[in-house]
Amino acid sequence: MTTAPTRRDRRISPVFLGIAAVTAVSGWAVWTEFSASTGFAVFLFVTSAWVVSLCLHEYAHARTALHGGDISVGARGYLTLNPLKYTHPLLSIVLPVIFVVMGGIGLPGGAVYIERGRVRGRWKHSLISAAGPLTNVLFALVCTAPFWLGATDGVPGPFLYALGFLALLQVTAAILNFLPVPGLDGYGVIEPWLSSKVRRQVEPLAPFGLLLVFALLWIPEVGGAFFDAVDAVLRGLGVDDWRTGLEYYRFWDGDPDPARVSP
Repeated sequence: MTTAPTRRDRRISPVFLGIAAVTAVSGWAVWTEFSASTGFAVFLFVTSAWVVSLCLHEYAHARTALHGGDISVGARGYLTLNPLKYTHPLLSIVLPVIFVVMGGIGLPGGAVYIERGRVRGRWKHSLISAAGPLTNVLFALVCTAPFWLGATDGVPGPFLYALGFLALLQVTAAILNFLPVPGLDGYGVIEPWLSSKVRRQVEPLAPFGLLLVFALLWIPEVGGAFFDAVDAVLRGLGVDDWRTGLEYYRFWDGDPDPARVSP
């Protein structure tokens, strides 16, 4: 019998706290240029902050499900922010990090199992699905706050570039997650409002939805339109250059020439 989450079920995991600590220390190293390699410090900062955002994304799903009626999320460990408790740690943590390293894109991935039968009401089901990508939206707003608030004076250039690249990851993750494609959160938002016949017809496509999206992104016209949309969103948030942040992130290619870049 599943019981309501206990205080232990809600206790923040040391694993998450460790990742958050790496984010804080590496962010300080980028700000102060303490590291011998600024790029390596940017790599640690962005990667660990990205994993923190992935944890918060899944926590948002679980926490919203808890308030919607699914008390099983506590026993599953989802409320501890521990990424090792996720249903698919490989899909939700390892692959997103690999995609960032390879090309700089925020890969969405489902990781928490929600007992939907415990949740009553279509609005609650939709909100559970929307909670994750909305967390990415909020994270993007936090990352870009110095830009749209006009508070970049005195902030070191590498730190700003790192924030810009981290914002890119959040924006791409939010956009991809909100696509109404089976298997993604966007479809989960609209699914409760579809007829049972349509849901049965679409259900077999869910395991392949993300693959279909990435196959479409490989088409130059589609990929170009996608990144044009991402650029437009970032410019609207005050970020004009995230590519230099990617150059810093890929420290194995060497840090960008300081004479070539300026914040």
